[in-house]
Amino acid sequence: MKSKLMFTLAAALVALAPAVRANWKHDPTTIIVEQDDDDRRDRDRDRASEKADKEEELYDSATESLDDHDWRRAASLFRKVADMKLAHADASLYWLAYAEGKMGARSEALTTLLKLKTSYPKSKWVGDGKTLEVEIRQSAGQQFEPEHVDDEDVKLMAINGLMASDPDRAVPILEGILSGNQPVKLKERALFVLSQSSSPHAFDIVVRTAKSGPPDLRDRAVRYLGIMGGERNRAVLTDIYNSTNDVSVKKSVLRSYMIAGDRTRLLALAKGETNQELRADAVLQLGVIGARSELVELYNAEPSIDVRKKILQAMFIGGNSAKLAEIARNEKVLELKVTAIRNLGLLGGGEGRSETPSTPPPPPPPPGVSQVPPPPPSQQRGVRSSELLLSLYESDARPEVRKAVIEALFVQGSARTLVSLARAEKDPEMKRNIVQKLSIMRSKEATDYLMEFLK
Repeated sequence: MKSKLMFTLAAALVALAPAVRANWKHDPTTIIVEQDDDDRRDRDRDRASEKADKEEELYDSATESLDDHDWRRAASLFRKVADMKLAHADASLYWLAYAEGKMGARSEALTTLLKLKTSYPKSKWVGDGKTLEVEIRQSAGQQFEPEHVDDEDVKLMAINGLMASDPDRAVPILEGILSGNQPVKLKERALFVLSQSSSPHAFDIVVRTAKSGPPDLRDRAVRYLGIMGGERNRAVLTDIYNSTNDVSVKKSVLRSYMIAGDRTRLLALAKGETNQELRADAVLQLGVIGARSELVELYNAEPSIDVRKKILQAMFIGGNSAKLAEIARNEKVLELKVTAIRNLGLLGGGEGRSETPSTPPPPPPPPGVSQVPPPPPSQQRGVRSSELLLSLYESDARPEVRKAVIEALFVQGSARTLVSLARAEKDPEMKRNIVQKLSIMRSKEATDYLMEFLK
């Protein structure tokens, strides 16, 4: 039996001998080497994957420690990640420097940032590192020379720190940025830093820029004067307004009055400004700050229809629905009446609860509990506006008024009211106008009526 088995194996080897000899003759090590290479690649791939997973795990743990303000543990973990020199190496160097700075190890932090800059010069973390370097140096009381910094963000940060510690030295640097050949973005930010300073010299620079600076900086300086507030700044704005014929500058001043909430000056200009465009702009700014009583006073005294239209628009901006409703009812000038109706529609509110039959009335209060008072007028606006618009449509047959009412109801989304108007309307053109509005409203009432109309 054993001899038979040996004979079979020998026969098999004889049959394979030509192929084996051919490969062996060509390269006797090929078969063995290729197998070793495949095994090595698999092992290397497995090791790289394990290392990447380990790095990710360490980085996540370091970040958690950073969030917990455990600076020492965070620094230790970020150092390990950085030493692995994988995907998070550059970020780890930045956060390592950050943690070192928080621990007060400023020298080590600056060394780490230098390593980040030299090892990964194209990393996005290098820019953040420059900013962090300024913070660390300034926290250590070092003077960071803004004049010798090229990076805009770093330069402004250095100047900010200098403003806090030595404004007399920082202000001339900022003034040089404004007057020099610097990017507009840097000039704007320098102007902002000056506007935040309590230094009289800084204030004078902002005022000078607002009066005679280049247009882009001048408008910004005027705005900053409004933001800064205070009677001194408002007086400067008035001086600027009175000393220029540039309408754009005057409009910038009006916006600054609005930012400062200066109703008195805006009202005075809305009444007395000879330029109608500027008067209208002053009116709109009054609307933005919600100067309702001032706008009513203006409307009653204003002779110009164009300016009164702007006042109606300002009432809409200020949400004065009560006065708009009153004007829509009682205004004798057709053009103004139509404008009031359109602005009333823009205030929205829709049809309100009173027109929804499925909504039951509130239950009576329990014994001993007083009746809940009605909502304030601003919350009743929707009910009143749709009812008012309907009454205006029914009481005034002028096409301009009726078209304005239809437009206002459409803007409000008052499909139910429009359907009731369409059912009752006899004038073909007016009915066509209503149906056209209903056809583009996404409303069940509109769809049901259109299906009925088509039948």
